Parts: sequence; structure tokens; C-alpha cells
Amino acid sequence: MPNSFIFTSESVCAGHPDKICDQISDAVVDEVLRVDPFGRVAVETMVGKDQIFMAGEVTSAKPIDYEKIARREIKRLGYTDPKFGFTDLSPLALNIHEQSKEIAQGVDELGAGDQGMMFGFACDETSNYMPLPIELAHQLAMRLDEVREKNILPYLRPDGKTQVSVQYRNGKPVAVTKVVIAVPHREDVALHDVKVDLMSKVVSFVLDKYGFSIGAKDLIVNGTGVWHLGGPASDTGVTGRKIVVDTYGGFARVGGGAFSGKDATKVDRSGAYAARFIAKNIVAHGLAKKAEVRLAYSIGAKKSLMQEIETFDTATTSQKKIKDFANQLIDTSVVEIIEKLDLRKSQFLETASYGHFGRPWFTWEKIV
Repeated sequence: MPNSFIFTSESVCAGHPDKICDQISDAVVDEVLRVDPFGRVAVETMVGKDQIFMAGEVTSAKPIDYEKIARREIKRLGYTDPKFGFTDLSPLALNIHEQSKEIAQGVDELGAGDQGMMFGFACDETSNYMPLPIELAHQLAMRLDEVREKNILPYLRPDGKTQVSVQYRNGKPVAVTKVVIAVPHREDVALHDVKVDLMSKVVSFVLDKYGFSIGAKDLIVNGTGVWHLGGPASDTGVTGRKIVVDTYGGFARVGGGAFSGKDATKVDRSGAYAARFIAKNIVAHGLAKKAEVRLAYSIGAKKSLMQEIETFDTATTSQKKIKDFANQLIDTSVVEIIEKLDLRKSQFLETASYGHFGRPWFTWEKIV
């Protein structure tokens, strides 16, 4: 990269239509794992104006109330007002059946539930080893939801997006140059007042913690000037459509599959978690300032077909020592990833908003 450049990443609020779908799908995963830790899940959700669709494959030792789960999540996310054109009472269509026996055959033998490639990334520019642009975008999205849910800014409505542009010099972040926020709000509140409130209660609140600031001219709120009605009535949502938000904000390569709605036998999810686990520990242990781990699998394969580590000329030791460290850290066979990272327990709903990486309580974020 050049010595000086700007990099931009975005995040979305929990009430964004795509994230509604991710959370419903991952709530299903959690419920299946709660009643059957060896259950299999591949569930997709789509939401539109006054409509919910759920489809996929589930193998569970006990029956699952999919409709109850979907309506609970929609209500929790704040879609209860009929004027939104979508609520927890909207009609729901279901098409969920058992996993294909042809796929199950490979998984039963402790192999991968699908083919694909996965990437994990870590760098030393934040305390949680995430790139700064996506870290700030996530924190702004969290705060945007918080000020609405706690009635700090009660006129805000569910849905919302954040975007942060960071200036880099010689590989280091030195300034935030622009922040973009899109959020629907009540019609009786002027956009100027919304912008003033967001600057003080959201933007400055977050940026101050990281030692950055911007002026009012560098904050863009609702670029078209008007946004009152958000959610699925305005923008259809689908599971798995925010994989850049879910990973590293475009700062690293992106794998071939989404995460939400899948149990850990699907290596799209478990492989990506293992790759992040390795990359983060490489950087946390001072073996490199930046690391990307690349994995690949074929359906039914017990072990990865590829395991490569790129440190972008930032390594402080030999590549052999880094590879040996990674191999001792975790065996990237499917069964070992699931066991080592404890991926059979109910825990995935929380990952379905504000990214799957960077929060220290997840097992794949542990420094060992």
C-alpha cells in the first residue's frame, strides 16, 4: 500500500434488515444446540414488507418452534409499530426440512459439511487486534442502538448504518477523516437536530475513547436529507448478505461463505473462527504485527486442504516458527476446531450483530 491512504469500513445496526435475518437464523442455531449439541442447522431467513420467510435444513433431536423464535427476535429488535410496515406479527412462511443424507454422510464421519475457503486476520492497531476502521464502525453501530434502546435519543427508529474513513500514514492510522451515519427517525424531529445529537451522543462519545475527533463538517447524516421509514418495508433483508461487516470491513480477504444460520460442522463458520484464532494469537504473541491465515476444505474432508499464513513483511521471527506455533495452537481438522473452540454450545445469536470478531469472550478470540 502507499505511504498515505484512506481506508473506509461500514457496519450496520442490529435492526438492519439483513441483520434481522442473521439474528433469526442464529437464534435457530442456538435453540437447536440448546436441545441437541450435535444438531445440524442451515437456515436462511428473508424479510420484506409485512412478510417473513424461513427455509433450510435442520436435524434436531427435539422439535423447534421456528415461528416463536422469529417473532421473539423481531420484537426484541423493536419492530412492533404497524407504521413500520413490518412487525413481530407479520405473516410467516416456513420451508424447513432435515439435512440431506448425502451431506450428512460426510459430516457423520467427522468431515466438513461443505467445501470452501476461509480467512482469518489480526493486526496490532487496536487492543482487540481488529483493523481500526471496522472497529470504529462497529462501536458506532452499537452506540447508535444503545441511545435508541435506552431512550437517550428516543426519536430514533430501528435500522441504521455507520461508516468510518481512517487516514493511514506509513501503515499506521493517524486520523478519522469522515463518519457517515444513516438512521431513520420520527418525522417531527429536524435533521439538523438529529445531526447535533448524533455528534455529541454517538460520534464524539465513541471517537474520544480511541483518541480521535472530527468536526461537524466531517459528519454526514442521512445523505439524501430524509429518512423516516427504515426496516424491511423499505429494504428487503436476507441472511448472510453482510459478510464484509461480519469479518474485517474489507481490510482483509473475505471467504466464500457467510456464517449465520449454520452450525459449526459448516466450515464457512468454524474454519473462519479457527483462522481468526490463529491470526490473533500470532499477533498477540508478538510473532508479527499483522497476520492473515488461509484455510480451505472439501465436503467430507476431515482436515484442511490449505493452511497458509501471510504476515505482510511484519514477522519478528521465521516463517517456520510461526507455522510451528500455529500447528501447536490448534489442529484445523473439523472435529478439533469444534472441540477446541467449544462450538457445540448455544452462543451464536450474539455474533449476528456488530461482527463475529473482536469481542474477547468468544472462544475464538481467546489469547492462549
